[in-house]
Amino acid sequence: MFDCIKEFWKTKTKKYNTNKLSKKKNLTIDMHQFLGFSRLFTTKNLAPKQKKTKYLFFPGCSFPSYTPEGVENIIKYLNEKLDGGVGSLQMCCGEPTRVMGQVARLEKRIALIEQNITKTEAEEVIVACQTCFITFQKYMKIPVKSLWTLIPELGLPRGQEGIGVNSDIVFNIHDSCPTRNNPEIHKGVRDIMDRLGYKYEELELSGTKTMCCGLKGMALVLNPPVAKKIINNRACSSTTGFMLTYCAACRSALEIGGVDTIHLADLLFKPCYTKAQAQARNLSSVDQWKTRYKSKQVLIKESKS
Repeated sequence: MFDCIKEFWKTKTKKYNTNKLSKKKNLTIDMHQFLGFSRLFTTKNLAPKQKKTKYLFFPGCSFPSYTPEGVENIIKYLNEKLDGGVGSLQMCCGEPTRVMGQVARLEKRIALIEQNITKTEAEEVIVACQTCFITFQKYMKIPVKSLWTLIPELGLPRGQEGIGVNSDIVFNIHDSCPTRNNPEIHKGVRDIMDRLGYKYEELELSGTKTMCCGLKGMALVLNPPVAKKIINNRACSSTTGFMLTYCAACRSALEIGGVDTIHLADLLFKPCYTKAQAQARNLSSVDQWKTRYKSKQVLIKESKS
């Protein structure tokens, strides 16, 4: 199953045969990208039941690494709301490659994504990740839609209207910095929270003024001390002790900062969330890759349902 990891180390360790910290950091990001585009962790699927694949769900990296259950809930929801016309493509968008300034590799990886989309004949890509949203807008021609603006248009999952009315939590909403300049996404998230019935209190720095969670630009790998300072600053800005975000990477960062943080997808498909359910959810790097592999299997299964 993990032969590709062994292959990577075999071909790369000679190049990075040094004790210099910067080289090790480069290797970590190269490893992430190698695996993120490998056959082991990627999958391309047409819509189920031989329906025309009109839409393509692109969950990104962080979300599949966090919750296969969430990936399954979303693809099932989309197919229910969009007449079964939703396929899927699990693959990295290439942002870490861009961060490293590897222009030639980025061009090849963007081309690979586009080739896979073209093969499905999808007319629109639906993304759960904010970084993926910006990447698609910047580098690709196919129309892209944020899941968080689409859900208010399609309606909540069945039975979830008002599910959070009796929650004893008041959330702070952390907006992701990649889509700082996309107020329609901020509005969509708050529309969803209003319909779910959960209470929330706005942070001083939110929406178009939001601050980074500390993970943007692979900061935790490239400059851990600075990244951890930003993470702690953002976590400490919580006025309620409970954070809500719609980015899996932001969620993990804020948990590192010591704040109970939940992903919007968790609220969308589950019973009322209360203080008693607060828990640590972060996984080790190895477990994140295992989780991403499980998400891949979920998408394959849905395409055959």
